[in-house]
Amino acid sequence: MNGELTGAPDASVPRKTRAATTADVVAALSQRRRTPAAVWGMVVLLVSETMLFAAFIATYVFLWSQSDAWPPSGIPDPGVWRQVLPVGCLVLAGVPVEMSWRACRSGRPAAAVSLLGVALVVQCGYLAYQVAAMADDLDRFSPSTNAYGSIYYLLVGADHAHVGVGLLLSLWIGLRLGSGLTTSRANALQAISWYWHGVNALTVIVVVTILAPVW
Repeated sequence: MNGELTGAPDASVPRKTRAATTADVVAALSQRRRTPAAVWGMVVLLVSETMLFAAFIATYVFLWSQSDAWPPSGIPDPGVWRQVLPVGCLVLAGVPVEMSWRACRSGRPAAAVSLLGVALVVQCGYLAYQVAAMADDLDRFSPSTNAYGSIYYLLVGADHAHVGVGLLLSLWIGLRLGSGLTTSRANALQAISWYWHGVNALTVIVVVTILAPVW
């Protein structure tokens, strides 16, 4: 992933105010012995979001266990390839995100921005496809008529919303890096890369949950 979440603080590591050039930032990152607060904050956020999704998934599994046939009224047939292929592309987009953080850490902000752009293209395509598919499903089904449809669209909708938030975060940090590298921007990119790894993992779990009843 992005380094260990352990280590003792090192007061000699240059802060943002002393890291005035790209070389200073690279030196600061290489000398750092503790995980930045931005990454710890992201870890806390991901843990809390995991608990939220655990509640959604538990509800979905409970309703599935009470149903005689699946999918019931209000839920479309998920289709294995319809779910697996887009999610596979989303997970693969995590590779250039990780490479972007590594490029940033080595003092190559332009390369970091380019790699983020590659990931953004794939991630935007994934979200556009999934939103269009969900809109089509909503036209053909009535999720409000039963609990099954409600939890299905809540689960997938929440997952798509997290992907959307990730796109905004990536776009924001890409624009910031375009004007220069600082330790705070490097820390933000590291935290955002953790966010994407977490969202990708949650998306895989959601897809496995949706497909499990029809396997």
